[in-house]
Amino acid sequence: MPAALFGILFSALQSFLGFLLRSVVVKFVLFYALYFVVREFIPVLTSYGLLPGAGKAASLSNSLVTIPSSVWYFLDLMSFSSGVSAVLSAYVTRFIIRRIPLIG
Repeated sequence: MPAALFGILFSALQSFLGFLLRSVVVKFVLFYALYFVVREFIPVLTSYGLLPGAGKAASLSNSLVTIPSSVWYFLDLMSFSSGVSAVLSAYVTRFIIRRIPLIG
């Protein structure tokens, strides 16, 4: 009887390790490689002027200076600055992810 139990435990361990190696480890390596590629290419794309850098963000903040203080009161109540930065970063992330050939 113990030999059959050992066979069942060995089979369960083998199927678990097979699942772990086929899906979890492979996906981890793939997504880490994609993260590394994106992390290294963003400064390159910004240096060549293909993505907006700090200079264009400064012109955006200069254009927001012209908004009167009465409007800024309501924009601050709605956390406009946090919302705009979140939406802009989401759009940039979506743009970058769609340009990666393996994912987009």
